[in-house]
Amino acid sequence: MIIRKATPEDAAAIASIMSGIAAERVHSAITTAWSEAEQRAYIAGLSEREAIHVAIEEEIIGLQTLEKGPFESMAHVAQIGTFLAPTARGRGVGKRLFEQTSAFARANGYAKFAIQVRGSNTHARTFYRSLGFKECGRWKAHVRIDGVSDDEVLMELSLE
Repeated sequence: MIIRKATPEDAAAIASIMSGIAAERVHSAITTAWSEAEQRAYIAGLSEREAIHVAIEEEIIGLQTLEKGPFESMAHVAQIGTFLAPTARGRGVGKRLFEQTSAFARANGYAKFAIQVRGSNTHARTFYRSLGFKECGRWKAHVRIDGVSDDEVLMELSLE
């Protein structure tokens, strides 16, 4: 498995994975994935302190995003997200992505990770806890998909 920083040429594969996750309607609050063109523009527009890392086994099987906070006062906090093709789940792909994302974050001056995870997504919450994340809050009925409400669980990890 190769883990590397995504390039705009990865947009089609990333859009495909995100479309599959959105179609499942259970793992993420994302219900409509960006098109290949939108994904390409997003990747091209990432700042030097932001990244998408991709996991590759013949093709891209997963990705992890790292975005900076919207305000200078939050410049030390990176928002992350992990998105895996069904065939990549439970095989350590997320952990390998996290190793690369963590190294990138430290090299770029981040002191903390934050993530929002659907309350019903116990596998993701367990995964993030295994990396050292702590649950630090909950937004009740924050997500509504197909008429079904779900909480968003806030999780954080200090890098200091």
